[in-house]
Order: sequence, then C-alpha cells, then structure tokens
Amino acid sequence: MKRIFMFIFMLCLSFVAPAQTHFYENPDFDQLTAGHEIIAIVPFSASVNLRPKQMKDISTEQLAKMEESEGLSIQSAMYSWFLKREKQNKLKVKVQDTNTTNALLRRNGIFTENLVDYTPEELAQIIGVDAVIMGTFETTKPMSEGASLALGVLVGFYGSTNKAIVNMSIFNAQQGELLINYNKAVSGSMGSSTDDLINVLMRKASRRISYVK
Repeated sequence: MKRIFMFIFMLCLSFVAPAQTHFYENPDFDQLTAGHEIIAIVPFSASVNLRPKQMKDISTEQLAKMEESEGLSIQSAMYSWFLKREKQNKLKVKVQDTNTTNALLRRNGIFTENLVDYTPEELAQIIGVDAVIMGTFETTKPMSEGASLALGVLVGFYGSTNKAIVNMSIFNAQQGELLINYNKAVSGSMGSSTDDLINVLMRKASRRISYVK
C-alpha cells in the first residue's frame, strides 16, 4: 500500500527544478530601467524534441505547428504570471496584453518563424514598449493543451515525464542592452502545464528581477 501511495504521489507531482540554474542581471539595471513604464513578452522560440518513433508519424508541418503552439503558450503563461503581480501591486511596470503584442507583430509581418530575424531593439520599437521579454524553450514533449492533445491523436502518446529548458532574456528598448538572462532546466510529470513551468521558473527569479517589488 505504501508503494502504491508513493507511486501515485510521484505521478501527480508537477514540475520540480534540478540544480541547473543560471541567472544574470545587468549591474546597471536600475539606471537603465528608471524610466520604464511598459514591457512586453513576445512568443518564445520552442523546440519539441520527440523520440524517433514518434517523429515517424508526424510531418514537418505538424511539428512546426506544435512548436508554434508551445511558444505561444509560454508567452501566455508568462503574461499571466506578470499580470497577477501587477494586479497585486507587486510590479513596477505595466505589461502589454499579448493580443496587442501579437497583433502589432503580425501587422509588421513578424511571425514565430521569422522572429529571430529582428533584434530585441527593433521588436521593442515595433510594439512600442520600454523592454521586451523573449527566449527559447526546449522540451521532450509538448505541454500546451492543444499541442499535447494533437500529439496524442497523431501518435497515441500523451507523454508522462518530460524535461524542459527555458532560456529567458529581457532586453532594453534603447540600444537593445541585455537586462536579464535566466536559464533553468526543469523536469515535469503527468499533468504538467506551461503555467506550472512558469511558476517554477519565476518563483526564485522574481526575487532577483528588479521589476518585481
């Protein structure tokens, strides 16, 4: 009975964070961000590293759509995290609504696949913010609800345990200086979501990001 209970407990665990964590904050952060009023989060560049057996049943186009869904899901989860702090009066800046951010990007011909062709400074100017949050996300299985269900339908695999690496950077709009870089590896279990990931990611980082009170 004890073994069964332990198995169920482990199965229901959400994300746990292993030791691999790297954090950098620009020593001039406070000076560079003194006049900041609004920041934005752009879709993350995502990579879903499926097993070779799973890849046999998925086309290049389907994988690309899956990765796009993951990148948008990370953007949405991170926006929700910042918005919650903003409503609690724990954030020193406003966060641009992601619908506005993505609409402005699309209006200027910028999509997930060509986002890397633009500098952080250019992106910040296009969407009209003082700083831009962007980054990469690597996972061994999709975590956004839509992508995970799609994978289950395609290959009959919904995934149990996965590993993920998030590399988040915040860039200043002026000259595109790097303000923050945060790289963290986490592992997840059945039921893990992008919201779980962002909560784990930001739990400790928030104490060191000067935007957060």
